[in-house]
Amino acid sequence: MIAGLILAAGESTRMGQDKALLLHRGRTFVETIVQALRDAGLERIAVVLGHHAEEIRAAANLEGVEVVVNEDYSRGQTSSLQAGLRKLASPEVEAVLLSLVDHPGISSETVRTIVARFRETQCAVIIPTYHNQRGHPVLIARALFDELLRLAPDTGANAILRQHYSEKGMVEVNDAGILLDIDTPEAYQKLLR
Repeated sequence: MIAGLILAAGESTRMGQDKALLLHRGRTFVETIVQALRDAGLERIAVVLGHHAEEIRAAANLEGVEVVVNEDYSRGQTSSLQAGLRKLASPEVEAVLLSLVDHPGISSETVRTIVARFRETQCAVIIPTYHNQRGHPVLIARALFDELLRLAPDTGANAILRQHYSEKGMVEVNDAGILLDIDTPEAYQKLLR
């Protein structure tokens, strides 16, 4: 089983409001990503919350989603990844599809393509590309979970993932949404146009 893991625990300081609750396609960012993962056939999805966790839980429809609250969210994104991996570490989970809440533009077709590449190659890391630019979400195989769980919270996961990149793990998609990173009010206004 491939599980979805959405990281939405940060403080959204550059945005000035919780990115998880910004609207896109008639839903909040977090709901939009959950729907894309569900539409792609992922049955198990976890969302890691931290800053304003209760407000996000109250405002977003997270029915059927496993919510993990990372009390240490201020230690950085790796701490949220680790909280999510611990939640999803059951034996049937072969890999997680790691989605960041500030990348709401992904399509379910892209998710299916990433999963298919994993099934075909069994690469430890699958990264979508659009016009040769790497994007999100990224699939991480179970073989890397322990290594990622041992990382110091202030060390980025890329320290591990870069060691496992391979050309076979890159998959070109026809989806500019994989590059869409909404971190600032200006980027959000551009998305709304």
